[in-house]
Amino acid sequence: MKYFAKLDAANKVVAINHIEDDVAPTEQAGIDFLNTTYKTNDVWKQSFQDGSQRKHAASPGFIYDESRDAFIDPQPPYPSWILNESTCDYDPPTPLPDNEKTYRWNEEAKSWDEEE
Repeated sequence: MKYFAKLDAANKVVAINHIEDDVAPTEQAGIDFLNTTYKTNDVWKQSFQDGSQRKHAASPGFIYDESRDAFIDPQPPYPSWILNESTCDYDPPTPLPDNEKTYRWNEEAKSWDEEE
């Protein structure tokens, strides 16, 4: 089974379709099949469920970044978090403490607050 992400004009994933491997031996064959089936000229990108290519499996709301050839999760609601170029994940400026406690991000202090 192969998975394809439908992109809108802003490269945002708006839908995921899957098709059988024999129907889409290549990415372009899958794109052609989907556009013929739906009688459209939509933009599709193949997504790999194991994240082996394009950094992450696509999901609605993700953005496809053409320059990185990667699907990127939307930025969390914290402006201080920055995109990690190697993982294409957003990282906080301070790492989450590595212990058994539960923490919540404090954007104002740009630190983790322990939850009680």
